[in-house]
Amino acid sequence: MMITGEYLKHMREMLGLSQQELARLAKVSQAHIAKIENNKVDPRLSTVNRILSVMERRERRRRCVNFMKKPVFVNKEMMIKDIITIMKKNGISQVPVMNKGKMIGSIQETTLLENVHKGYDLYAGDIMEKPFPVLDYNENIEIAKALLDFSQAVMISKKGNIVGIITRSDLL
Repeated sequence: MMITGEYLKHMREMLGLSQQELARLAKVSQAHIAKIENNKVDPRLSTVNRILSVMERRERRRRCVNFMKKPVFVNKEMMIKDIITIMKKNGISQVPVMNKGKMIGSIQETTLLENVHKGYDLYAGDIMEKPFPVLDYNENIEIAKALLDFSQAVMISKKGNIVGIITRSDLL
């Protein structure tokens, strides 16, 4: 792949960097960045490498691992009243349901509200909904953002183990 001015501009915009910010971080002038992006100059290899290095560092910060928080789990044998207590105590609106280290479902505030008329003696396994989607901890945060349009949370895994959760409030 050839690295062109258009490619650098596209990458800069995808990473949310202004020309001025990229120039400051790459230690070149903003005018030089503009000329490179418009193919008005042929930059030195060292300049391109500095620009790419800045972009790579920015890209690493946009991974799920940098946005996730430690998840709170419940198991399928837990009673609804206990789940409500856990959710209130932790200030959360959804929890994954686990069984033997595997996510088997989820419970959200809406799930609880829809089922509370059945009584508080129900178990998580009786009312749980489908599990939240799972992404690798190194995945780009944009993938998690897209999944949050369809799910209340995204679980984050590392080497097959759930290690984090991302919700809309984590992105704010």
